[in-house]
Amino acid sequence: MAKAIMIQGTMSNAGKSLLAAGLCRIFWQDGYKVAPFKSQNMALNSFITEEGLEMGRAQVMQAECCKIKPSVLMNPILLKPTNDTGSQVIVNGEVIGNMSAREYFAKKKSLVPEIMKAYSRLDEEYDIIVIEGAGSPAEINLKQEDIVNMGMAKMANAPVLLVGDIDRGGVFAQLIGTTTLLEEDERRMVKGLIINKFRGDKTILDPGIHMLEERSKIPVVGVAPYMNIEVEDEDSLTQRFDRNQEVGQIDLAVIRLPRISNFTDFNPFESMPGVSLRYVQHVSDLKNPDLIFLPGTKNTMDDLKWLRESGMEAAILKQAALGKVIFGVCGGYQMLGETLSDPHGIEAKGSMKGLGLLPMDTVFEQEKTRTRVRGAFLDLPGDLADLSGTPLEGYEIHMGSSMPKKQTKAAVSLENYAEAVNHHSGYGEKTDGAALGNVYGTYVHGVFDKDGAAKKIVQALGKKKGIDTAQITGIDFGEFKESQYNILAEELRKHLDMEKIYEILEQGI
Repeated sequence: MAKAIMIQGTMSNAGKSLLAAGLCRIFWQDGYKVAPFKSQNMALNSFITEEGLEMGRAQVMQAECCKIKPSVLMNPILLKPTNDTGSQVIVNGEVIGNMSAREYFAKKKSLVPEIMKAYSRLDEEYDIIVIEGAGSPAEINLKQEDIVNMGMAKMANAPVLLVGDIDRGGVFAQLIGTTTLLEEDERRMVKGLIINKFRGDKTILDPGIHMLEERSKIPVVGVAPYMNIEVEDEDSLTQRFDRNQEVGQIDLAVIRLPRISNFTDFNPFESMPGVSLRYVQHVSDLKNPDLIFLPGTKNTMDDLKWLRESGMEAAILKQAALGKVIFGVCGGYQMLGETLSDPHGIEAKGSMKGLGLLPMDTVFEQEKTRTRVRGAFLDLPGDLADLSGTPLEGYEIHMGSSMPKKQTKAAVSLENYAEAVNHHSGYGEKTDGAALGNVYGTYVHGVFDKDGAAKKIVQALGKKKGIDTAQITGIDFGEFKESQYNILAEELRKHLDMEKIYEILEQGI
């Protein structure tokens, strides 16, 4: 049976995912078999496992810290918001339908057996399970049917470390207020407090820490610093979206769609010297980029409508007419076509015009495509011709099927295509995406991660501008992530009382 420890936060984006990941790496470094777990995740950034099942990316990142393959056992319930009041509900990697918030609230208690079945399988295989909560355990309107914070801690008999975010201010009120709103039995489960994202001289903070411990009767087990490390983010609270001002020698603009998803596709460009990757929400911020990315989205038709109403569509079309490179991924690829049709009401029922930059039509289907793929870029036209033949590996996750017309070229060849929809697996070959002039698109997420694809794109753009890109070096993205996980663990060892945390882990509740 595994030992368990749970990270809960005083609010969303307090740093739960990152701290859980850091503990995963520390425990692995110390010789333990470790697995992450989050019973219910709400995020638009998802991942497809080798079995063709869908899960949240935060637990994928944490699994990488544990040096194990991601599994839906680590995230049995995933909620992908479709609008402000509803989500697509995914259980054990499979879509069970779209539900309003009220419908899901009424149903979620019935999913406890699925949660515990997944947790029990991890419990049998690993030494330590690092569990992550969601939001805050003190949401008093949600506590009665809780399955992800104190409810999960009770089911797993897991002691809790409560994390507060000092960067947003009011950290003492966060921690005292949260513990005060807990029931007495829940409060006893909180074995340690962590102040996260601290900048400055800790000795100035010490009097507040002493008062916090006196009032809460709970020890502070660490003050973690604000860390400028690059790991994959879980949701739309990411600070990556604030990067919209700096313009580098090579300027890349990602359109920040209202329901943007899987924006981790563009992470490989972030650490290249001389390259700016900006998330742009307003036409005035678009400026004069060398390349525009249209990212994935949970609702292509609604976000295309936003693109049109905001004036961003006209701005993109103007840049395309000037010969700028436009690259769409998944939902962004669908937008580039001539028409989008939704006969089954998957997104918005009916049809609408696309941007018309690729001669193709997209129809939304009732079955979701979920598969991992690998292959290579085909013979591409335009400024990205040097990308031709570059290997790629990633995954597809979409509801639509796009049909390019004769004058377009397919963008990629997927030579080992394993389709895994409704548990059906088969192997074969297919082409994906489309390319015409300087407009490119593909359904494959992770398309820029492998073997220097990002570097070749930047070099091609530099060549077009007459810029020497010799100093712009590509990185092995896998090695880069490993280095970041090790830095994370090293920093947390300095600032957390790991001896006390191991004591809490051993004693349990």
